[in-house]
Amino acid sequence: MTALLSVEGLTTHLHTDVGVVRAVDDVSLAVAPGEAVALVGESGCGKSMTALSMMRLAPPAARIEAGRVMFKGRDLLGLSARQMRRVRGGEMGMVFQDPMTFLNPLIRIGDQVEEAISLHMPERGRAAALLTLEALRRVRIADPEQVMGYYPHQLSGGMRQRVLIAIAIACRPSLLICDEPTTALDVTIQAQIMDLLRGLRAELGSAILLITHDLGLVAEYCDRVYVMYAGRVVEEASVFDVFARPRHPYTRALLRSTLRLDRRADGFRTIAGQPPNLVHPPPGCRFHPRCPEAFARCRTDEPDLYGSVGARARCLLHAPEAA
Repeated sequence: MTALLSVEGLTTHLHTDVGVVRAVDDVSLAVAPGEAVALVGESGCGKSMTALSMMRLAPPAARIEAGRVMFKGRDLLGLSARQMRRVRGGEMGMVFQDPMTFLNPLIRIGDQVEEAISLHMPERGRAAALLTLEALRRVRIADPEQVMGYYPHQLSGGMRQRVLIAIAIACRPSLLICDEPTTALDVTIQAQIMDLLRGLRAELGSAILLITHDLGLVAEYCDRVYVMYAGRVVEEASVFDVFARPRHPYTRALLRSTLRLDRRADGFRTIAGQPPNLVHPPPGCRFHPRCPEAFARCRTDEPDLYGSVGARARCLLHAPEAA
């Protein structure tokens, strides 16, 4: 199946006072139409920066150094700012992790949802207001007519997250990028938000790229997984393979550090050490200082992604000469 989104060799550096941070380093991934794909890893591994680079929303200090972001046959990195604004919000939506940061506190909820519709669709006036109501109903907001007149501070965290999703799906995008959409929500609301996204995927046929560090969400809601570490994809596989047959030591460490009902408390293990400094990343495999399976070559040789397409790991244990 032809990919809806194909990211090839995306490289984004942050130019700071302390040096160049290699936040996204040669990242490649793909999302097929209607597919749910997860991008997982520890905080600071480059997940959100990858998404912001794809959407052309990276901060001023960031510079995209290389790569292509192919979406519906067009390279988004080659579009003008005006062309990109037509894609962003219209064909590609994004749900951010902090609603109070991305909702304007001075504008009513209805006007914020309607703004997205007015920018990307021909409807105006009453027709746009009806589409706004439809978007709020689609995300299961009770009494949407009243909520349209509210300001963000008058809503709960879960309701604000639903409004962000309503804005993102108002124009029925082909791809929805969800960046930690359940952060800071209690467990019950988390489940409601994820069930909502699953329902929207079935109803609208939209593909979903879920950025998260919650492997429980990945297991329940996604089809495939990309695991990131220190700015790079270190494993890609189906959800089943990642949980049943993880290939990279970092993926195995992530799974061991996850709380589970079927695991004793003394079976919970943290990952030793700290993520590397991406201004001066270590030579060889970037995970080797923390890896219990590292050997001499890991400290000098930089691994590639080894394996078949759809089931690969960036680990010398899987290099052809190690077989």
